[in-house]
Amino acid sequence: MIVKTPVPPYYAVIFTTLRTEIEEGYLEAANRLEELAKKQTGFLGLESARSNIGITVSYWKNLEAITKWKNNIEHSIARDMGRKLWYKKYHLRICKVERDYDFEK
Repeated sequence: MIVKTPVPPYYAVIFTTLRTEIEEGYLEAANRLEELAKKQTGFLGLESARSNIGITVSYWKNLEAITKWKNNIEHSIARDMGRKLWYKKYHLRICKVERDYDFEK
């Protein structure tokens, strides 16, 4: 699903990953984090895709909301588990969206 975002400016956090072969607990953690993120003040939406690499983009009202999410205790625990078990490599980018447009048939 493509998220309906507000009029810019807002922020996008792009999380690009290469996974290990370990699946144990991953899906449960990912689902739990998505549910937690939706409850965070300033969360605007999330889009995700996986093929050879995974790309998850979450949208946030401001940098303060992103920092609070980063410091969420369950998110911190899952991040540590990701480093230990689920990811070979990841890269996170935080971007300010200044302009956007869309198309739909």
